[in-house]
Amino acid sequence: MMFPDPLSAERAMQRPLDALRPWLLLATRFYVGWQFLKSGWLKVTSWETTLGLFREEYRVPLLPPEWAAVAGAAGELVFPTLLCLGLASRLSALGLSAVNALAVVSYAHVLLSEGFEAALGQHVLWGYMLAVLAVCGPGALTLDGWLNARRR
Repeated sequence: MMFPDPLSAERAMQRPLDALRPWLLLATRFYVGWQFLKSGWLKVTSWETTLGLFREEYRVPLLPPEWAAVAGAAGELVFPTLLCLGLASRLSALGLSAVNALAVVSYAHVLLSEGFEAALGQHVLWGYMLAVLAVCGPGALTLDGWLNARRR
């Protein structure tokens, strides 16, 4: 008597799902990158407001508010641009992870308050997505991959 193979359905799905991996990682890079790009763009286009927030609302440790504002805006513009392009993607994911963590630390007095669970949840989601990209890699659809293929 032959027993059915319990893993046959799993094996049948492996190839089609593996083919989707580069597209999923590309979408992940674009989604999380876009979230930070929007924030960075808002900072630089409303610079006086940004400086006011860093002086009065955000509690960035160790840095003067003006430096923290410049560093925050730069991190939210440079790292996501590189991440979306797939250039130095793992380094960019780690850089954005640091920006994300610093945002949570600097705004913890609000994010950890009652009623702000969804806002904190967004940071957790972005952190998870960035961890996946840093640990698993950005996928095949990257400038890094294209440049490496051209070098061979």
